[in-house]
Amino acid sequence: MSSWFRISHLSAGFIAVLVGYSSSVAIIFQAASAAGATPPELASWMWALGIGMGASCIGLSLSYKTPVLTAWSTPGAALLVTGLSGLSMAQSIGVFLFSSLLITLCGVTGWFQKVMQYIPRSIAAAMLAGILIRFGMDLFTSMQTQWLMVGLMFITFLLSRIWLPRYTVPLALVAGVACAGVQGLLHLEILDWTPATPVVMMPEFSLSALIGVGIPLFIVTMTSQNVPGLAVLRANGYETPASPLISWTGATGLLLGPFGGFSFNLAAITAAICMSKDADPNPEKRYMASVWAGIFYLMTGLFGATVVGLFTAFPVELVAAIAGLALLGTIGSSLAGALADETDREAALVTFICTASGLSFVGIGSAFWGLVFGVLVHVLLGRSSAALQRKSDLQKS
Repeated sequence: MSSWFRISHLSAGFIAVLVGYSSSVAIIFQAASAAGATPPELASWMWALGIGMGASCIGLSLSYKTPVLTAWSTPGAALLVTGLSGLSMAQSIGVFLFSSLLITLCGVTGWFQKVMQYIPRSIAAAMLAGILIRFGMDLFTSMQTQWLMVGLMFITFLLSRIWLPRYTVPLALVAGVACAGVQGLLHLEILDWTPATPVVMMPEFSLSALIGVGIPLFIVTMTSQNVPGLAVLRANGYETPASPLISWTGATGLLLGPFGGFSFNLAAITAAICMSKDADPNPEKRYMASVWAGIFYLMTGLFGATVVGLFTAFPVELVAAIAGLALLGTIGSSLAGALADETDREAALVTFICTASGLSFVGIGSAFWGLVFGVLVHVLLGRSSAALQRKSDLQKS
C-alpha cells in the first residue's frame, strides 16, 4: 500500500492536472459558450471531461504499467471556439461523436501505430524537447513579475536536489504556495464545492457540420495531440502499443460525447511530468503518477466547472514555475537523446527548432510539422549517406 501513497507520485499527478487545467480550461468555456451551452450543460461538459480523463488515465496506466496520461484536445477546443458558432448543441454533440468514431477507427485498424513505427526515437525525443522548452523558459520569465515567489521556488528546488532529491518538486510547490499565501496572491474564496450533474444532450448529425468541423477536429486531435503524445512515450523508452491507446481514447469520446466530452487523446506536456525522474527514479514505477493524475481528474469531474476555481486560485507565475521545474529533467534527457546519434543530429535539430518555433500551418501545430520536417531530413540525408557509401565501396573495389 505504501507504493500507492508515495509523495512524488501524488505531487507529479497533481502538478500534471494543475498545469493541464490552468493552461487551457478557459478555452473549454469559450467552446461551450460558442455552442450555446447553459450553465448546467457547461458543468456537464466539465464532468464528462474529468470523468473520461480520470477513468482512462487510471485504466490504461494500470493495464500497461506505463505512465499513460490522457487529456482533452486543447487545439481541438480552440478550433471549436469558432467552428461551433452557429451550430446548435445537438449538432455540436454530433460533431463530437463523429470525430471520436474516426479516432476509434484509427486505433482499431492499426493505421496510427504503423505510421509511428517509421519515426526514429531521436526525432521523437527532439520533438518532445521542442514542445517542452517553452515551459523551461517560462520558469525564468515568470521571475520578471514575481521574482520573490519564483526565486524562492528555484532555490528550494536546488537545495532539495542536494539534501532531499526525491522531493524536489513537491517542496518547491509547497514553498511557492506558502509564499503566494503570505503575499495574498491565493484566491481561495472563489472555491465552491458543488457536485456536478451530468446532462444528456442528444446528437443531431448535420453533414455540413460533420465535414466542416468534425473532420478538422479529428485531424487536429490526431496530429497535434496523439502524435506528440505517443512520441513522448517512445522518447521515454515506453513501448506501449499505440493502437489500444488510441482505440480507448476514441471509445471514451463515443461514450461521453453526449454529456459534453468533445475529445479525448494522449497527453504530451502533462504526461512528461509523470514520466520524469522526479516522479520516480524507477521508470517501471512512474505509472503510479499517472494513476494519481487520474484520481485528481475524477475529483475535478465530480465537481464539474466549480472545481476549476482550485486551479484559477493559484497565480499564473506559480503554475509556470512549477511546470518548468517539473520538466527540467525531461527537457535535458530529451535533448541528450535527440543529439546523441551524430548521423541523425541534423534531423533531430531541425525537428527541435521547428517544434519550438510555434509554427502553425493549415490549422496544424508545430509539433506535427517538426516531425514532418525532421523525418524528411532523416530520409534525404540517410539516402545521401547511403549513396556516398555505395560509391566509396565501388571505388575501393
